[in-house]
Amino acid sequence: MKLLSVNIGRPRPNPWKGLSLTGIDKRPVDGPVTVTAPGPKGTGAVGLTGDRVHDVKHHGGSDQAVYAYAREDLDRWETELGRPLPNGVFGENLTTLGLDVNDALIGERWRIGADVVLEVSCPRLPCATFQGWLEREGWIKQFTRAAQPGAYLRVIEPGDIRATDPIEIAHRPDHQVTVALVFRAMTSQPSLLPQLPAADALPEEIKERARRRTT
Repeated sequence: MKLLSVNIGRPRPNPWKGLSLTGIDKRPVDGPVTVTAPGPKGTGAVGLTGDRVHDVKHHGGSDQAVYAYAREDLDRWETELGRPLPNGVFGENLTTLGLDVNDALIGERWRIGADVVLEVSCPRLPCATFQGWLEREGWIKQFTRAAQPGAYLRVIEPGDIRATDPIEIAHRPDHQVTVALVFRAMTSQPSLLPQLPAADALPEEIKERARRRTT
C-alpha cells in the first residue's frame, strides 16, 4: 500500500454552486507536503499546506482535513466513463494504491511515511460542484449508486508526506462500520443508519442523524 500522489487544489471559478471559487481542481505536486490539523470547520482550512476549500459551510475542518481516493476506483470509473481520470481529478488530496479506501473502518488509522497518522472519519458526499466539474449530467446519482465515495480523514499526528510514501494500517477498531456502509446509510439506504453508532469516531453530526433514526 502506498501513496501515488499528493494533490493540491488550484482555485477556479465555481459556476455550479453559486460560489465564487472552488478548490476541486487538485493536481499532483512534487516534493514533501506538510500535514497539520486544520481546526474547526468554517475557515476554509484543510490538512495539507497550500490547499483550502471555498465552500466553508460544507467542507474543511478537522473531520474533513484530508480526502483520499483509490487509484483502483479511478481506474474503474475510467472504464465506465470512457475518459482518462488523472490523479486528483475527483478532488482528492491523496491518491492511493493497494488500499481499499471504501472498505476502511470508521476510526481506522493510517500511517503514511515516517510521521503522519490519519484517521478515517466519514465518506465524501457528491455535490453540484463535483457534477459540474466532471461535466456529466446525472453524475451525482451515478456516483451514489456505485457507493465508492472515498474517505475523509482527520490528522492525528502531523508531519510531511510525499508521493511513493508507504501506507500502513496502524489501527483497526472493533466494529464493522465501513466508509461505504456510512455512505449508503446517508444516501440510498437510510435503514442502515441504526448501525452507525457502533463507530464512535464518526463526526458528531452523522452520529446525531443516526440517533434520531433509532429514537
